[in-house]
Amino acid sequence: MGRETTEKILIEKIDDHRWRIPKQGKMRVPGIIYGSDKILRDIEHDNSTKQVANVATLPGIVKYSLAMPDMHWGYGFPIGGVAAFDWESGVISPGGVGYDINCGCRLMATALEVQDVKGEMKGLINALFNTIPTGVGSKGNIHLSREEEKKVCIEGAGWTVKNGYGTKDDIEHTEEGGCLPGADPDVISDRAFERGRDQLGTLGSGNHFLEVAVVDEVFLPDTAAAFGLREGQVTVMIHSGSRGFGYQVCDDFLHQMTRHVRTLGLDLPDRQLACAYIQSPEGQGYLAGMACAANYAWANRQALMHLTRETFQQYFNAGPVQLKMRLVYDVAHNIAKKETHMVDGVKRTLCIHRKGATRAFPAGHPAVPAAYRSVGQPVLIPGDMGRASYVMVGTERAMNETFGSCCHGAGRLLSRHAAMKKAKGRAIYREMEDKGIIVRAHGRSTLAEEMPEAYKDISDVVDAVERSGIAKKVVRLRPLGVIKG
Repeated sequence: MGRETTEKILIEKIDDHRWRIPKQGKMRVPGIIYGSDKILRDIEHDNSTKQVANVATLPGIVKYSLAMPDMHWGYGFPIGGVAAFDWESGVISPGGVGYDINCGCRLMATALEVQDVKGEMKGLINALFNTIPTGVGSKGNIHLSREEEKKVCIEGAGWTVKNGYGTKDDIEHTEEGGCLPGADPDVISDRAFERGRDQLGTLGSGNHFLEVAVVDEVFLPDTAAAFGLREGQVTVMIHSGSRGFGYQVCDDFLHQMTRHVRTLGLDLPDRQLACAYIQSPEGQGYLAGMACAANYAWANRQALMHLTRETFQQYFNAGPVQLKMRLVYDVAHNIAKKETHMVDGVKRTLCIHRKGATRAFPAGHPAVPAAYRSVGQPVLIPGDMGRASYVMVGTERAMNETFGSCCHGAGRLLSRHAAMKKAKGRAIYREMEDKGIIVRAHGRSTLAEEMPEAYKDISDVVDAVERSGIAKKVVRLRPLGVIKG
Protein backbone atom coordinates (compact mmCIF):
# COMPACT_ATOMS: atom_id res chain seq x y z
CA MET A 1 0.00 0.00 0.00
CA GLY A 2 1.40 3.42 -0.91
CA ARG A 3 1.40 6.58 1.15
CA GLU A 4 2.30 10.20 0.48
CA THR A 5 4.69 12.65 2.12
CA THR A 6 4.04 16.37 2.46
CA GLU A 7 5.62 16.74 -1.01
CA LYS A 8 3.11 14.25 -2.53
CA ILE A 9 5.77 11.65 -3.23
CA LEU A 10 4.23 8.20 -3.42
CA ILE A 11 6.15 5.54 -1.47
CA GLU A 12 5.38 1.83 -1.72
CA LYS A 13 6.53 -0.78 0.78
CA ILE A 14 8.56 -3.58 -0.84
CA ASP A 15 9.29 -5.58 2.33
CA ASP A 16 10.21 -4.99 5.99
CA HIS A 17 13.43 -3.18 5.12
CA ARG A 18 12.91 -1.59 1.67
CA TRP A 19 10.62 1.01 0.14
CA ARG A 20 10.12 2.04 -3.48
CA ILE A 21 9.43 5.47 -4.92
CA PRO A 22 7.92 4.51 -8.28
CA LYS A 23 8.77 6.57 -11.35
CA GLN A 24 6.64 9.70 -11.26
CA GLY A 25 6.96 13.15 -12.73
CA LYS A 26 10.34 13.52 -14.47
CA MET A 27 12.03 10.61 -12.68
CA ARG A 28 14.13 8.50 -15.08
CA VAL A 29 14.42 5.59 -12.62
CA PRO A 30 12.66 4.53 -9.41
CA GLY A 31 13.95 5.35 -5.93
CA ILE A 32 14.75 2.70 -3.31
CA ILE A 33 14.95 3.53 0.40
CA TYR A 34 16.37 1.09 2.95
CA GLY A 35 14.79 1.27 6.39
CA SER A 36 12.16 0.01 8.80
CA ASP A 37 8.69 1.47 9.37
CA LYS A 38 10.10 3.41 12.31
CA ILE A 39 12.93 4.88 10.24
CA LEU A 40 10.48 5.96 7.52
CA ARG A 41 8.33 7.70 10.14
CA ASP A 42 11.40 9.49 11.46
CA ILE A 43 12.30 11.00 8.07
CA GLU A 44 8.86 11.89 6.73
CA HIS A 45 9.06 15.45 8.03
CA ASP A 46 12.36 16.48 6.40
CA ASN A 47 11.65 16.08 2.65
CA SER A 48 14.64 13.79 2.10
CA THR A 49 12.32 11.38 0.26
CA LYS A 50 11.63 14.19 -2.20
CA GLN A 51 15.38 14.52 -2.69
CA VAL A 52 15.62 10.80 -3.55
CA ALA A 53 13.03 11.42 -6.27
CA ASN A 54 14.85 14.55 -7.47
CA VAL A 55 18.14 12.68 -7.90
CA ALA A 56 16.28 10.16 -10.08
CA THR A 57 15.67 12.90 -12.67
CA LEU A 58 19.37 13.44 -13.47
CA PRO A 59 20.75 12.37 -16.88
CA GLY A 60 22.58 9.06 -17.10
CA ILE A 61 21.41 7.68 -13.75
CA VAL A 62 21.53 3.88 -13.67
CA LYS A 63 18.95 1.50 -12.12
CA TYR A 64 17.67 3.64 -9.24
CA SER A 65 18.25 6.48 -6.80
CA LEU A 66 19.14 4.94 -3.44
CA ALA A 67 18.98 6.04 0.20
CA MET A 68 20.37 4.24 3.23
CA PRO A 69 18.61 3.87 6.63
CA ASP A 70 20.52 6.85 8.09
CA MET A 71 19.13 9.18 5.41
CA HIS A 72 18.14 12.76 6.16
CA TRP A 73 17.85 16.05 4.32
CA GLY A 74 21.02 17.37 2.68
CA TYR A 75 22.21 19.79 0.01
CA GLY A 76 20.71 18.57 -3.27
CA PHE A 77 21.14 14.87 -2.60
CA PRO A 78 19.91 13.43 0.71
CA ILE A 79 22.60 12.53 3.20
CA GLY A 80 22.68 8.76 3.02
CA GLY A 81 22.15 8.96 -0.75
CA VAL A 82 23.79 6.70 -3.34
CA ALA A 83 23.48 7.11 -7.10
CA ALA A 84 25.33 5.60 -10.07
CA PHE A 85 25.78 7.42 -13.38
CA ASP A 86 27.04 6.06 -16.66
CA TRP A 87 30.67 7.12 -17.08
CA GLU A 88 30.18 8.21 -20.70
CA SER A 89 26.68 9.70 -20.72
CA GLY A 90 26.01 10.59 -17.08
CA VAL A 91 26.57 13.63 -14.89
CA ILE A 92 28.62 14.50 -11.83
CA SER A 93 27.03 16.68 -9.13
CA PRO A 94 28.85 18.30 -6.19
CA GLY A 95 25.60 17.97 -4.22
CA GLY A 96 26.03 14.20 -4.52
CA VAL A 97 29.33 14.39 -2.68
CA GLY A 98 28.76 17.20 -0.20
CA TYR A 99 30.75 20.08 1.22
CA ASP A 100 32.98 17.96 3.46
CA ILE A 101 34.61 15.98 0.67
CA ASN A 102 35.84 12.58 1.90
CA CYS A 103 34.59 13.06 5.39
CA GLY A 104 35.23 9.56 6.68
CA CYS A 105 36.18 7.25 9.53
CA ARG A 106 39.21 5.25 10.51
CA LEU A 107 39.33 2.64 13.25
CA MET A 108 42.43 1.76 15.26
CA ALA A 109 42.85 -1.41 17.29
CA THR A 110 45.14 -1.53 20.35
CA ALA A 111 46.69 -4.15 22.62
CA LEU A 112 44.93 -2.53 25.59
CA GLU A 113 42.08 -4.25 27.41
CA VAL A 114 39.24 -2.36 29.05
CA GLN A 115 40.73 -3.00 32.51
CA ASP A 116 43.96 -1.27 31.39
CA VAL A 117 42.12 2.05 31.00
CA LYS A 118 39.88 1.79 34.05
CA GLY A 119 40.31 4.99 36.05
CA GLU A 120 42.43 6.49 33.25
CA MET A 121 39.80 7.77 30.86
CA LYS A 122 39.54 11.32 32.19
CA GLY A 123 43.31 11.77 32.01
CA LEU A 124 43.57 10.12 28.59
CA ILE A 125 40.73 12.15 27.07
CA ASN A 126 42.20 15.35 28.48
CA ALA A 127 45.58 14.45 26.96
CA LEU A 128 43.99 13.79 23.56
CA PHE A 129 41.94 17.00 23.76
CA ASN A 130 45.06 19.02 24.61
CA THR A 131 47.10 17.44 21.79
CA ILE A 132 44.68 17.26 18.86
CA PRO A 133 43.46 20.63 17.53
CA THR A 134 39.65 20.75 17.48
CA GLY A 135 36.95 23.29 16.71
CA VAL A 136 36.00 25.69 13.92
CA GLY A 137 39.04 27.07 12.10
CA SER A 138 41.46 25.09 14.27
CA LYS A 139 45.08 25.01 13.11
CA GLY A 140 47.63 22.26 13.52
CA ASN A 141 51.39 22.02 13.80
CA ILE A 142 51.87 20.94 10.17
CA HIS A 143 52.45 24.13 8.19
CA LEU A 144 52.40 23.55 4.45
CA SER A 145 54.00 25.61 1.73
CA ARG A 146 51.98 25.90 -1.48
CA GLU A 147 54.20 23.32 -3.15
CA GLU A 148 53.82 20.85 -0.26
CA GLU A 149 50.07 21.41 -0.24
CA LYS A 150 49.99 20.48 -3.92
CA LYS A 151 51.89 17.29 -3.10
CA VAL A 152 49.28 16.46 -0.44
CA CYS A 153 46.58 16.90 -3.11
CA ILE A 154 48.30 14.39 -5.38
CA GLU A 155 49.74 11.87 -2.88
CA GLY A 156 47.11 11.84 -0.10
CA ALA A 157 47.93 9.70 2.94
CA GLY A 158 51.17 8.67 1.22
CA TRP A 159 52.50 12.21 1.69
CA THR A 160 51.78 12.03 5.42
CA VAL A 161 53.50 8.66 5.83
CA LYS A 162 56.47 9.77 3.74
CA ASN A 163 56.88 12.73 6.08
CA GLY A 164 57.00 10.60 9.23
CA TYR A 165 53.34 10.38 10.23
CA GLY A 166 52.67 6.65 10.09
CA THR A 167 53.71 3.47 8.31
CA LYS A 168 53.18 1.71 4.99
CA ASP A 169 50.81 -0.73 6.73
CA ASP A 170 48.47 2.23 7.30
CA ILE A 171 48.29 2.83 3.56
CA GLU A 172 47.40 -0.81 2.85
CA HIS A 173 44.42 -0.59 5.21
CA THR A 174 43.04 2.67 3.79
CA GLU A 175 40.36 2.77 1.09
CA GLU A 176 42.01 3.42 -2.30
CA GLY A 177 45.39 3.26 -0.53
CA GLY A 178 44.59 6.75 0.76
CA CYS A 179 44.94 8.31 -2.68
CA LEU A 180 42.31 8.95 -5.35
CA PRO A 181 43.82 9.17 -8.86
CA GLY A 182 43.23 12.10 -11.19
CA ALA A 183 43.91 14.92 -8.74
CA ASP A 184 45.03 18.18 -10.37
CA PRO A 185 46.11 21.01 -8.00
CA ASP A 186 45.96 23.49 -10.90
CA VAL A 187 42.14 23.55 -10.67
CA ILE A 188 42.24 24.54 -6.97
CA SER A 189 41.64 28.19 -6.00
CA ASP A 190 44.04 30.31 -3.98
CA ARG A 191 41.36 30.61 -1.30
CA ALA A 192 41.16 26.81 -0.91
CA PHE A 193 44.94 26.52 -0.61
CA GLU A 194 44.95 29.32 1.95
CA ARG A 195 42.31 27.57 4.07
CA GLY A 196 44.11 24.23 3.91
CA ARG A 197 47.60 25.49 4.67
CA ASP A 198 47.47 25.02 8.47
CA GLN A 199 44.61 22.54 8.92
CA LEU A 200 46.31 19.20 8.26
CA GLY A 201 46.16 17.15 11.47
CA THR A 202 43.07 18.91 12.88
CA LEU A 203 39.77 17.32 13.86
CA GLY A 204 37.42 20.15 12.98
CA SER A 205 33.96 20.87 14.35
CA GLY A 206 30.34 19.72 14.11
CA ASN A 207 29.94 15.95 14.17
CA HIS A 208 33.67 15.25 13.86
CA PHE A 209 35.09 13.31 16.78
CA LEU A 210 37.74 11.04 18.20
CA GLU A 211 36.29 8.24 20.31
CA VAL A 212 37.97 5.72 22.61
CA ALA A 213 35.76 2.65 22.88
CA VAL A 214 35.72 -1.00 23.90
CA VAL A 215 34.58 -3.99 21.86
CA ASP A 216 31.64 -5.10 23.99
CA GLU A 217 30.00 -7.67 21.71
CA VAL A 218 31.23 -9.88 18.89
CA PHE A 219 28.67 -11.11 16.31
CA LEU A 220 30.93 -12.82 13.73
CA PRO A 221 33.97 -14.25 15.58
CA ASP A 222 35.90 -15.38 12.48
CA THR A 223 35.45 -12.06 10.70
CA ALA A 224 36.30 -10.14 13.88
CA ALA A 225 39.48 -12.19 14.23
CA ALA A 226 40.39 -11.41 10.61
CA PHE A 227 39.98 -7.70 11.42
CA GLY A 228 42.08 -8.14 14.59
CA LEU A 229 39.19 -7.32 16.93
CA ARG A 230 38.22 -9.15 20.12
CA GLU A 231 35.85 -8.66 23.05
CA GLY A 232 37.18 -6.34 25.77
CA GLN A 233 39.70 -4.66 23.43
CA VAL A 234 40.19 -0.88 23.46
CA THR A 235 39.80 0.83 20.08
CA VAL A 236 39.96 4.39 18.72
CA MET A 237 37.71 5.76 15.98
CA ILE A 238 38.51 9.04 14.20
CA HIS A 239 35.86 10.89 12.18
CA SER A 240 37.04 13.87 10.16
CA GLY A 241 37.38 15.12 6.59
CA SER A 242 39.01 17.67 4.31
CA ARG A 243 38.33 20.63 6.61
CA GLY A 244 38.18 24.15 5.14
CA PHE A 245 40.13 23.02 2.09
CA GLY A 246 37.42 20.61 0.94
CA TYR A 247 34.62 23.00 1.84
CA GLN A 248 36.17 25.68 -0.35
CA VAL A 249 36.75 23.25 -3.23
CA CYS A 250 33.06 22.28 -3.13
CA ASP A 251 31.92 25.90 -2.88
CA ASP A 252 34.11 26.99 -5.80
CA PHE A 253 32.85 24.26 -8.11
CA LEU A 254 29.23 24.71 -7.07
CA HIS A 255 29.42 28.34 -8.21
CA GLN A 256 30.91 27.20 -11.53
CA MET A 257 28.37 24.43 -12.09
CA THR A 258 25.40 26.60 -11.13
CA ARG A 259 26.35 28.84 -14.03
CA HIS A 260 27.29 25.97 -16.34
CA VAL A 261 24.10 23.92 -15.86
CA ARG A 262 22.03 26.82 -17.24
CA THR A 263 23.68 26.22 -20.61
CA LEU A 264 22.68 22.54 -20.72
CA GLY A 265 18.93 23.00 -21.02
CA LEU A 266 18.25 20.59 -18.15
CA ASP A 267 15.00 21.09 -16.27
CA LEU A 268 16.26 20.40 -12.74
CA PRO A 269 13.72 20.09 -9.90
CA ASP A 270 16.21 21.68 -7.49
CA ARG A 271 18.98 24.16 -8.30
CA GLN A 272 21.12 22.42 -5.64
CA LEU A 273 21.44 19.54 -8.13
CA ALA A 274 23.73 21.67 -10.31
CA CYS A 275 25.82 19.26 -12.37
CA ALA A 276 27.93 18.74 -15.47
CA TYR A 277 28.33 15.81 -17.83
CA ILE A 278 31.21 13.67 -16.57
CA GLN A 279 33.08 13.82 -19.88
CA SER A 280 32.75 17.62 -20.23
CA PRO A 281 35.64 19.93 -19.25
CA GLU A 282 33.52 21.14 -16.31
CA GLY A 283 32.85 17.58 -15.12
CA GLN A 284 36.47 16.57 -15.44
CA GLY A 285 37.53 19.72 -13.62
CA TYR A 286 35.30 18.93 -10.66
CA LEU A 287 36.54 15.33 -10.50
CA ALA A 288 40.14 16.60 -10.46
CA GLY A 289 39.37 19.10 -7.68
CA MET A 290 37.33 16.62 -5.66
CA ALA A 291 40.24 14.14 -5.84
CA CYS A 292 42.55 16.82 -4.40
CA ALA A 293 40.17 17.34 -1.47
CA ALA A 294 39.68 13.60 -0.97
CA ASN A 295 43.44 13.12 -0.80
CA TYR A 296 43.76 16.02 1.64
CA ALA A 297 41.19 14.28 3.87
CA TRP A 298 43.09 10.98 3.84
CA ALA A 299 46.30 12.84 4.69
CA ASN A 300 44.45 14.62 7.50
CA ARG A 301 43.09 11.43 9.08
CA GLN A 302 46.53 9.84 8.77
CA ALA A 303 48.09 12.75 10.65
CA LEU A 304 45.35 12.60 13.29
CA MET A 305 46.00 8.90 13.80
CA HIS A 306 49.71 9.54 14.22
CA LEU A 307 49.01 12.22 16.86
CA THR A 308 46.71 9.76 18.61
CA ARG A 309 49.39 7.06 18.69
CA GLU A 310 51.93 9.49 20.11
CA THR A 311 49.48 10.65 22.80
CA PHE A 312 48.72 7.07 23.88
CA GLN A 313 52.43 6.25 24.02
CA GLN A 314 53.21 9.30 26.16
CA TYR A 315 50.21 8.87 28.44
CA PHE A 316 50.78 5.17 29.14
CA ASN A 317 54.60 5.50 28.97
CA ALA A 318 54.64 2.62 26.50
CA GLY A 319 56.20 2.03 23.12
CA PRO A 320 54.57 1.06 19.82
CA VAL A 321 55.46 -2.62 20.32
CA GLN A 322 53.59 -2.69 23.64
CA LEU A 323 50.51 -0.75 22.50
CA LYS A 324 50.25 -2.31 19.02
CA MET A 325 48.09 0.56 17.78
CA ARG A 326 47.32 -0.36 14.19
CA LEU A 327 44.84 0.79 11.58
CA VAL A 328 41.96 -1.64 11.05
CA TYR A 329 40.51 0.34 8.14
CA ASP A 330 39.68 3.81 6.81
CA VAL A 331 36.49 4.43 4.79
CA ALA A 332 35.31 7.49 2.86
CA HIS A 333 31.78 8.82 3.34
CA ASN A 334 31.41 11.72 0.88
CA ILE A 335 32.95 10.88 -2.48
CA ALA A 336 32.30 10.14 -6.16
CA LYS A 337 34.37 7.35 -7.71
CA LYS A 338 34.88 5.58 -11.02
CA GLU A 339 33.96 1.92 -10.45
CA THR A 340 33.02 -1.14 -12.49
CA HIS A 341 29.78 -2.91 -11.62
CA MET A 342 27.54 -5.57 -13.14
CA VAL A 343 24.22 -4.03 -14.19
CA ASP A 344 21.57 -6.42 -15.51
CA GLY A 345 24.31 -8.91 -16.34
CA VAL A 346 26.49 -6.39 -18.18
CA LYS A 347 29.77 -4.98 -16.85
CA ARG A 348 29.56 -1.18 -16.86
CA THR A 349 31.84 1.67 -15.89
CA LEU A 350 30.00 4.02 -13.54
CA CYS A 351 30.51 7.10 -11.43
CA ILE A 352 29.20 6.18 -7.96
CA HIS A 353 28.11 9.11 -5.82
CA ARG A 354 28.15 8.22 -2.12
CA LYS A 355 27.03 11.07 0.12
CA GLY A 356 26.84 10.09 3.75
CA ALA A 357 27.29 6.51 2.59
CA THR A 358 30.22 4.14 2.65
CA ARG A 359 31.66 1.46 0.40
CA ALA A 360 30.75 -2.12 1.41
CA PHE A 361 32.59 -4.53 -0.91
CA PRO A 362 32.34 -8.31 -0.39
CA ALA A 363 34.85 -11.08 0.11
CA GLY A 364 37.02 -11.71 -2.92
CA HIS A 365 36.79 -8.19 -4.36
CA PRO A 366 40.23 -6.99 -5.52
CA ALA A 367 39.73 -3.56 -3.91
CA VAL A 368 39.50 -5.16 -0.43
CA PRO A 369 42.87 -5.26 1.37
CA ALA A 370 44.62 -8.64 1.02
CA ALA A 371 44.41 -9.23 4.78
CA TYR A 372 40.58 -9.03 4.65
CA ARG A 373 39.85 -10.38 1.18
CA SER A 374 38.69 -13.76 2.50
CA VAL A 375 35.94 -12.14 4.62
CA GLY A 376 35.12 -8.78 2.98
CA GLN A 377 35.68 -5.07 3.54
CA PRO A 378 35.31 -3.58 7.04
CA VAL A 379 32.39 -1.13 7.13
CA LEU A 380 32.66 1.43 9.94
CA ILE A 381 29.33 2.77 11.26
CA PRO A 382 29.78 5.40 13.99
CA GLY A 383 26.81 6.05 16.27
CA ASP A 384 26.32 8.93 18.68
CA MET A 385 28.59 9.68 21.61
CA GLY A 386 26.18 8.15 24.15
CA ARG A 387 25.29 4.80 22.63
CA ALA A 388 27.45 2.63 20.38
CA SER A 389 29.23 2.26 17.05
CA TYR A 390 29.48 -0.84 14.87
CA VAL A 391 31.94 -2.56 12.60
CA MET A 392 30.14 -4.40 9.80
CA VAL A 393 31.37 -6.27 6.74
CA GLY A 394 30.37 -5.87 3.08
CA THR A 395 28.38 -8.52 1.21
CA GLU A 396 27.73 -9.76 -2.31
CA ARG A 397 24.14 -8.56 -1.97
CA ALA A 398 25.40 -5.00 -1.56
CA MET A 399 27.24 -5.36 -4.87
CA ASN A 400 24.05 -6.56 -6.53
CA GLU A 401 21.64 -4.06 -4.99
CA THR A 402 23.45 -0.90 -3.84
CA PHE A 403 26.57 -0.70 -6.01
CA GLY A 404 28.56 -2.00 -3.03
CA SER A 405 27.28 0.69 -0.63
CA CYS A 406 26.01 0.91 2.94
CA CYS A 407 25.00 3.51 5.52
CA HIS A 408 27.64 5.70 7.19
CA GLY A 409 26.27 6.34 10.68
CA ALA A 410 23.17 6.87 12.79
CA GLY A 411 21.86 9.86 10.81
CA ARG A 412 20.52 13.05 12.31
CA LEU A 413 17.02 13.06 13.75
CA LEU A 414 16.96 16.66 15.01
CA SER A 415 18.35 19.75 13.36
CA ARG A 416 21.13 21.48 15.25
CA HIS A 417 18.70 24.24 16.24
CA ALA A 418 16.14 21.71 17.51
CA ALA A 419 18.85 19.86 19.45
CA MET A 420 20.01 23.10 21.08
CA LYS A 421 16.44 23.84 22.10
CA LYS A 422 15.96 20.37 23.57
CA ALA A 423 19.24 20.58 25.48
CA LYS A 424 18.45 23.94 27.09
CA GLY A 425 19.13 23.82 30.82
CA ARG A 426 20.83 20.43 30.65
CA ALA A 427 24.48 19.59 31.32
CA ILE A 428 25.13 17.10 28.51
CA TYR A 429 28.71 16.41 29.59
CA ARG A 430 27.41 15.47 33.04
CA GLU A 431 24.75 13.18 31.55
CA MET A 432 27.48 11.45 29.55
CA GLU A 433 29.73 11.10 32.59
CA ASP A 434 26.84 9.51 34.50
CA LYS A 435 26.81 6.88 31.74
CA GLY A 436 30.53 6.31 32.21
CA ILE A 437 31.55 8.32 29.13
CA ILE A 438 34.07 11.16 29.43
CA VAL A 439 33.42 13.94 26.90
CA ARG A 440 35.47 17.02 26.06
CA ALA A 441 34.42 19.68 23.54
CA HIS A 442 34.87 23.33 22.70
CA GLY A 443 31.78 25.06 24.04
CA ARG A 444 28.45 23.89 25.44
CA SER A 445 26.71 24.36 22.08
CA THR A 446 28.74 21.59 20.44
CA LEU A 447 27.62 19.03 23.00
CA ALA A 448 24.03 20.22 22.74
CA GLU A 449 24.03 19.93 18.94
CA GLU A 450 25.60 16.46 19.13
CA MET A 451 23.68 14.98 22.05
CA PRO A 452 22.45 11.38 21.58
CA GLU A 453 18.80 12.36 21.07
CA ALA A 454 19.83 14.39 18.01
CA TYR A 455 20.50 11.13 16.18
CA LYS A 456 18.57 8.02 15.22
CA ASP A 457 19.28 5.00 17.41
CA ILE A 458 22.26 3.36 15.73
CA SER A 459 20.88 -0.10 16.61
CA ASP A 460 17.76 0.58 14.51
CA VAL A 461 19.93 1.64 11.57
CA VAL A 462 22.35 -1.31 11.62
CA ASP A 463 19.51 -3.78 12.19
CA ALA A 464 17.80 -2.45 9.05
CA VAL A 465 21.08 -2.81 7.16
CA GLU A 466 21.65 -6.37 8.37
CA ARG A 467 18.08 -7.48 7.66
CA SER A 468 18.41 -6.12 4.14
CA GLY A 469 21.60 -8.18 3.70
CA ILE A 470 23.82 -5.35 2.40
CA ALA A 471 26.20 -5.68 5.37
CA LYS A 472 26.59 -7.91 8.42
CA LYS A 473 27.34 -6.92 12.00
CA VAL A 474 30.83 -7.95 13.14
CA VAL A 475 31.36 -6.16 16.49
CA ARG A 476 29.76 -3.44 18.60
CA LEU A 477 31.88 -0.69 20.14
CA ARG A 478 30.81 0.96 23.41
CA PRO A 479 32.15 4.49 23.92
CA LEU A 480 34.40 5.24 26.92
CA GLY A 481 35.56 8.73 26.06
CA VAL A 482 35.06 11.27 23.26
CA ILE A 483 36.57 14.54 22.09
CA LYS A 484 34.43 16.78 19.86
CA GLY A 485 35.17 19.89 17.84
